Amino acid sequence: MVDVSSVSMYRFAFRPMWILSHVLVAALIVSMVNLGFWQLRRLDTRKATNALVSENAGGKPVLFETFLDNLGSSSIDEQRYRSVEIQGTFDPSGEVAVRNRTLEGAPGRWIATPLRPADGGPAVLVMRGFVPQAVNDTTAPFESVAPPPGVVRIAGWIQPTQTRGAIGPTDPPTGRLDELARLDVGRVAEQFGDLQPFWVQQYAQDPPQPDGRPTPVVLPLADEGNHFSYAMQWFIFTLIAVIGYPIVLRREARRRRAEALEDAALADAPSTSNSDTHAEGETVPDEAGAAADDQHTDEPGLGRPSAAPTTGAPV
Repeated sequence: MVDVSSVSMYRFAFRPMWILSHVLVAALIVSMVNLGFWQLRRLDTRKATNALVSENAGGKPVLFETFLDNLGSSSIDEQRYRSVEIQGTFDPSGEVAVRNRTLEGAPGRWIATPLRPADGGPAVLVMRGFVPQAVNDTTAPFESVAPPPGVVRIAGWIQPTQTRGAIGPTDPPTGRLDELARLDVGRVAEQFGDLQPFWVQQYAQDPPQPDGRPTPVVLPLADEGNHFSYAMQWFIFTLIAVIGYPIVLRREARRRRAEALEDAALADAPSTSNSDTHAEGETVPDEAGAAADDQHTDEPGLGRPSAAPTTGAPV
């Protein structure tokens, strides 16, 4: 007898290939949940950045000397996007490029040049702007985007030094580099000299660049992006997997149960030849014999009286 109980219906789910399927689906669910929460964390970061930009970047830029005096014990991260104005002279001997940058979808590089303040003190690294990849000038100092000589006045936003995260390209720890993977102030200071522990993202310069290059890089738009909608998409995919996979297992179990019942029915059914065979000793009436008996009983003298012959003679 075939076992078609509820427990036996799901025995197939313990086979190696199905166990592998369970593991893969579980890993997929965990990954999608993590991706959803990752997008929510990015949303929180974006909101915090927008709030910091709104607080620090608005208003008239402060003099660089005033900024340094008020810096005190606050961290550079807290002063990020603070608008400052610096007067000094660019020193192209410490100029570097930061590769793999984009502006409005175009690939290119950032150009960063140390600026020596007019009132003395350590130089500050100024990211002057973006040059497209088509500008084939890869040896510092970059003559095609050379800064104006003499004293200049620039305005820009304070930015913390960039460091490598868990992944990403690295720069050689020693030697003179014309290009960097990121704007690492400490690495530039190793080959240039004393620098402030932050850099300035320039948005204005007087006198301006003759041909407008490098192009100033503006701050990111103060919106929240698509992080929330992306997070909801990952959570919806997770819900589909959590609900859909058990449905797939149930349908597979029902299919196997139906096949088992069908096979059992075919195995128990009698064959065609046996169904036409009567039980032993059973008398089967012969239709031809029965017809003959009927014929004989109609004959005179065989149990049924026959009509008297009509001869016309008196009885």
